[in-house]
Amino acid sequence: MAEPEDDADDEVRDSLPEDLDASGFVGPYRFPDNSRRRIPGAIYLAVAAGCLALWLVRGEDGVMVNEGLAWVALALGAFGVFCYVAGRHLGADETEALVAATRTVGFPVGHASAQLGWRGLASRPTWRILLYSSEEPPRQRGLVLVDGVDGEVLQHFVEENPEQDWPGSEG
Repeated sequence: MAEPEDDADDEVRDSLPEDLDASGFVGPYRFPDNSRRRIPGAIYLAVAAGCLALWLVRGEDGVMVNEGLAWVALALGAFGVFCYVAGRHLGADETEALVAATRTVGFPVGHASAQLGWRGLASRPTWRILLYSSEEPPRQRGLVLVDGVDGEVLQHFVEENPEQDWPGSEG
């Protein structure tokens, strides 16, 4: 049996939905708030409460409901509490963190980059700001850690830019 030729293959195009197409986005990027981590935490806590309630009602007599369900409730509850604690509200956005970092380094800032990370057992949000001085090529660079909850500068490090001495650089 012969397969029919399909000339319509040239017309088929794969495209992103409008809400996922970033090329048409206009305006400043809004970094998602860290507190959205509380949503899965609440779900884990609800499932843990359901497992515990089922175990308490059915007891240890059943085949499907036994002591293992209580252990699952305990584990899900502990992880749910962790998610809820780790989902602190992001009090300082990247712009506020950049301003705090600029005040700390002590040189006029040219290029800068911000990255959100987490520190400690409670996963406290922390901005990592990498800054270069405004000269071309930059003479200094700095790394500043800014607390994402209250905007306090935690640590900073400033040095002469070693990249200006690399072969092929103009400095």
